[in-house]
Amino acid sequence: MPGAVVIGAGPGIGRSVARRFARQGLPIALIARTARTLADVTEAVSPFGVPVIALTANSTDETALRAALDTATAEFGLPDVVVYNAAIIQPDTPGQLSAHAQLDAWAVNVVGAITAASHLAPEMARRGSGSFIITGGMPEPKPQYVSLSLGKAGVRTLVTLLDQEYGPSGVHVASVTVDGPVAAGTAFDPDDIAEHYWRLHTQPRRQWQREVLHSGLAGEAVAGGTTPDAEGDSGVGWG
Repeated sequence: MPGAVVIGAGPGIGRSVARRFARQGLPIALIARTARTLADVTEAVSPFGVPVIALTANSTDETALRAALDTATAEFGLPDVVVYNAAIIQPDTPGQLSAHAQLDAWAVNVVGAITAASHLAPEMARRGSGSFIITGGMPEPKPQYVSLSLGKAGVRTLVTLLDQEYGPSGVHVASVTVDGPVAAGTAFDPDDIAEHYWRLHTQPRRQWQREVLHSGLAGEAVAGGTTPDAEGDSGVGWG
């Protein structure tokens, strides 16, 4: 039975998203950098009684990530939904990071999502269904968070490009933009944020949204556009 793949299945948004989809009975494939993180999230998902597979891979290691995605697909079939939640959350000002550190951040924040999409989205498009959702953030760039601002701007552009490529074939590509630090019991509670992922995944095609903004306010604003009818680890910090 196809299910959900969560890349960057950390203790915040990743865990809450996995639990939200498991609550609906979907098998869950968890991908994270460390076995300890995976064990914690697997335990959090286990009460829902769905099949769970935990896979260790760094999102910047293309070979390992593709192998993990192949294992998940072999176990549960081509996924119904893929969530890319990996990010490097760090404060840094203009010029503070070395070029190498900026590239490392970009690799996690954006390139890993490209790898996952290129590996799975073409088959999802051939099937004619599925969702590919990326955790976004920083709707306004901040000079105190240069690498993250650049990365989340890249996510927004990537979502648009993937939507243009795969949306007409039935793949709902979208982002959930989180405009604040994620913490349980606050306006940025990861369980509340996880509801956006489920809603995007289950939206009727004619109502698809490409970006949802979680601002911490009641009645969350919706940003971005809708896909034209084409018959169109982290988890803490800013997304």
